[in-house]
Amino acid sequence: MTADCKKRIFFILFFLLAFGMAHATDIKSIGVPYVQNYTKALYQSGNQNWSITKDERGVMYFGNADGLLSFDGKYWQMHTMPNGLIVRAVAADGKGKIYAGAFGEFGYWQNNKQGFLTYHSLIPQVPKKYVPNEEIWKIYVDGDRVIFQSFGTIYIYSNNKIDVIKAPNPYLFLFKPGNRFFVEQVNAGLSELVQNHLQFIKGSTILGNTGVLSILPFHNNKYLIGTAKNGLFIYDGKQILPWANKANDFLKTYQLNNGAIIAGKYFAYGTILNGVVIIDTAGNVVQHINKSSGLQNNTVLSLYTDNEDNLWAGLDNGIDRIEVNSPLYFYFDKTGNFGTVYSSIIYNKKIYLGTNQGLYYSDWVTDPGSSLFQLFDFKLIPGSQGQVWDLSLQDGRLLCGHNDGTYQVNGSTITKISSENGGWMLRKLAPNLLIQGTYTGLVIFKKDNSGNWVFDHKIADFGEPSRYVEQDNKGQIWVSHAYKGIYRIDLSADLKRAISRKYYDEHSGLPSSYNINVFNLDNKIVFSSDSGFYVYDDITDRFSKYQQLNSKLGSFALSNKIIPADGKKYWFINHGRVGLADLSVPGHLTIDSDRFTILNGQMVQHYENISRINNLIYLISIDDGFVIFNDEAVAPQNKIQLPPVLIRQVENITDKVSTLSDDGNNNNVKIPFDKNNIRITYALPYYRQAKVKYQYYLDGYSTQWSDWSLQTQKEFTNLGQGSYTFKVRAKINDDNITAPSTFTFTVLPPWYAGKIAMFFYLLLLVLCYYIFKRLYRQKLQRHQEHIHQKLQKEKEEFLKQEAIANEQQIVKIRNEQLQADLAGKSRELANSAMNIVYKNELLQKISDEIAHLKDSTGKKLPDDQLRKIQKVINEGMTDERDWNLFESSFNEAHESFFIKLKSHHPDLVPNDLKLCAYLRMNMNSKEMASLLNISLRGVEIRRYRLRKKLELEHDKNLVEFLMEL
Repeated sequence: MTADCKKRIFFILFFLLAFGMAHATDIKSIGVPYVQNYTKALYQSGNQNWSITKDERGVMYFGNADGLLSFDGKYWQMHTMPNGLIVRAVAADGKGKIYAGAFGEFGYWQNNKQGFLTYHSLIPQVPKKYVPNEEIWKIYVDGDRVIFQSFGTIYIYSNNKIDVIKAPNPYLFLFKPGNRFFVEQVNAGLSELVQNHLQFIKGSTILGNTGVLSILPFHNNKYLIGTAKNGLFIYDGKQILPWANKANDFLKTYQLNNGAIIAGKYFAYGTILNGVVIIDTAGNVVQHINKSSGLQNNTVLSLYTDNEDNLWAGLDNGIDRIEVNSPLYFYFDKTGNFGTVYSSIIYNKKIYLGTNQGLYYSDWVTDPGSSLFQLFDFKLIPGSQGQVWDLSLQDGRLLCGHNDGTYQVNGSTITKISSENGGWMLRKLAPNLLIQGTYTGLVIFKKDNSGNWVFDHKIADFGEPSRYVEQDNKGQIWVSHAYKGIYRIDLSADLKRAISRKYYDEHSGLPSSYNINVFNLDNKIVFSSDSGFYVYDDITDRFSKYQQLNSKLGSFALSNKIIPADGKKYWFINHGRVGLADLSVPGHLTIDSDRFTILNGQMVQHYENISRINNLIYLISIDDGFVIFNDEAVAPQNKIQLPPVLIRQVENITDKVSTLSDDGNNNNVKIPFDKNNIRITYALPYYRQAKVKYQYYLDGYSTQWSDWSLQTQKEFTNLGQGSYTFKVRAKINDDNITAPSTFTFTVLPPWYAGKIAMFFYLLLLVLCYYIFKRLYRQKLQRHQEHIHQKLQKEKEEFLKQEAIANEQQIVKIRNEQLQADLAGKSRELANSAMNIVYKNELLQKISDEIAHLKDSTGKKLPDDQLRKIQKVINEGMTDERDWNLFESSFNEAHESFFIKLKSHHPDLVPNDLKLCAYLRMNMNSKEMASLLNISLRGVEIRRYRLRKKLELEHDKNLVEFLMEL
């Protein structure tokens, strides 16, 4: 197996002990447990790993050459000791403290209030004369006390006090098997630490001087003591005796270095030179894991069995996890001798591997005690070179489907029984008949009298590449085309030819023409597809979804292959994922996939192969080897009790990345508002290879749970002020879901919304209130003044308006009076004018009468008398007093008419002015002639002359002109 592939394999870490579900597994000696490699390049720290522990949350800690190294299943973190010391010993107390020891230093790591793992040295509590100046090699937590051991001193820390235990001779190593403590003194044998005193164990000098490097609890209250080069011993409480076992020579040769007990009945020993060896209570070697079988390095510096009985190895270069409690045991072709494995089977005490290079075999050791451990030496069977597709055991005969034909396998030789190329698969057609799918159609094999299978004939009239072949209960043959579609074939009675054939694709109800395969599931023909399983209805001659099966299979409804297991059990292969389904209970189907997550992606795609060795053991082909599965090893569980998701680092990513907390248990994280962009990292301490998806929800921000994702971190940006609760949960292989883990944090308000700002805002508010109140009062006062002024103004305006109205009334009255006066004057003027007219007319009549007047004698009056009388009459008619009075009255009635007229026309003479006045008064010519004492003709002449003086247009009326003036 390649290193890249091994890096992708993770193992499970779930708390079976905490939930009372631990189940001890027998460790098998065939193959090796799977080994997960954690390289230096992966964890980015020192090569050497001196000690291992695990805390109550499932986080692993390693005493590394660079400091304290932690691993949560996803992320590695290095915590540097003071002065960059090498951590030689670590121990978790299960209460949040990780004790660590180094050169001249010991203490504990614990998360502080901010969630950062912080180191607390205990050296200040050590009496000054006993301050260590050497390495601390062992740490044990024993109830309320912690014991630290160096080569020169034992320190017991309890109740914040440190007691010191010295001995005449230097110590080697302190051990804690069960509840007892043993320590070896150099050249002085083994002693037991009781309370704070050492009690020498009699007879311990038998252990020699090579050093006691492991003491483990043995059965019946005994103890198994491991030495560097003298082998193993048993201490029964009274005496120490050598233990005869099959690993002694191995341990002496390769130098035992440490030990760990597994499941209470197996003992793992790490060596300096040759990896790890595991023995049982009978002294049999059941496993040997070294560099050739998966370890990164053969020098094992530390061993640790976690609470799931999985073995961790701290190496001289790297860290490995050995899954000894798995029912799967592996064999990998480290040298690449036999290529990619397409099929495998065990037959007649031999194991056969069909690969892309040919057929290989090796002896299969059925008695684990017959050798130190199972060894394989695969050899190519002569003549088998080329692609092997299928190995099938039929009635005691092993048949090999090959690119060049079909062979019968006899031990280390093969015999060709068919030359039809591409023997993909064989199915029983009748007790003495087999049908085979090949590159070019179907082939029939027949059993001869000696029980061997021989080629009988090729079925005529059908030549399609036949990848899968199944017979239904009606005797019809269903063939899955190697690339496209499904065929249903009816054979003739002699099976020689296909008498009918029908092709089915998406037009017949199938979801597609491609990736359609046919299988027999519990005596029912089913068809796999990328959309789930389908069944055929012979009444409608169409396909439909097999809903009952699909709903119970879950994600395995999309399986591309079904392989029969034992009884009513079937293997389902979902594009690299493996599940074992149990259909033994009618109407109830269970499928176990968690035990096989380690196989995900390791089998040859579309050519997955699993063969049954017996009712409980299966041989599974993988890319570069095979896997042994023991179905009795662990009772399958429908639901794994998963540990909670660990919320790890909380980082601020606003400007540059800075860590706010290293532990999600710290719920006091407060984030400044201007740093409100964060990233939360989380991980599930689940170490088996699996597809782990995560789902998160941020209370106060999200509206629903996120989609499931492989991402193990989430960024949130521009968070508003307030309290948030981050929730995250994990899902394993689209099935088991953890309970949500929570982390609460607070985004502080901005500076302008903080408490101090609020206090100032309050002060400002109060100040503003008083200012506003004052301004309001002032405004109110101004308003009142304004209203007062306005009222005053309105009052004054009212009085003014009233005065104006009164005045107007007075003016009106005056005007009316004036009008009345004017009308009176006009009437007076008119009357005066008429009087003058009447007077002149009268005088004229008198003048006329006087001219005809005669005396008593009948004679005219003398001329002088007439002239005198005429003179008087003429004077009366031309009296200016009448005119002056008229003029004065006229001016009063017509607003200085003569003044305006003279100002515009100064060349007017008095007679012109008189004419204008008479015209304005709208007198007729006769009246004007009388007033002017002229003839009517004279009036017209004067009118004409007046028009010229006034420079009137021809069409302009003279009277209108004078009226407008």
